Amino acid sequence: MLWAMAALNDEHRAVLDFEEAWARTMSPKGPAVRQQFGRSLVEHQQLVAWLVRQPEALEYAPTTVRRLQRQRDRRLAQRRIDREAS
Repeated sequence: MLWAMAALNDEHRAVLDFEEAWARTMSPKGPAVRQQFGRSLVEHQQLVAWLVRQPEALEYAPTTVRRLQRQRDRRLAQRRIDREAS
């Protein structure tokens, strides 16, 4: 699934708002994503990965986007470490 538009639409803003709110909860994310957006967690994560690369998303929700970018960067660093160790 590709999201070619750079401008944020209502769905993009809703996803960023969801990510901000979900960060403060301890509930499982998959069912909440399915209920609120009607998509799988994998599809949601793909959209979030695209959103964190968009300057408009950073402008709309800077704290949330920076947190998501840090999480992404930690995962990538851990993958590199794991690959070098094996």
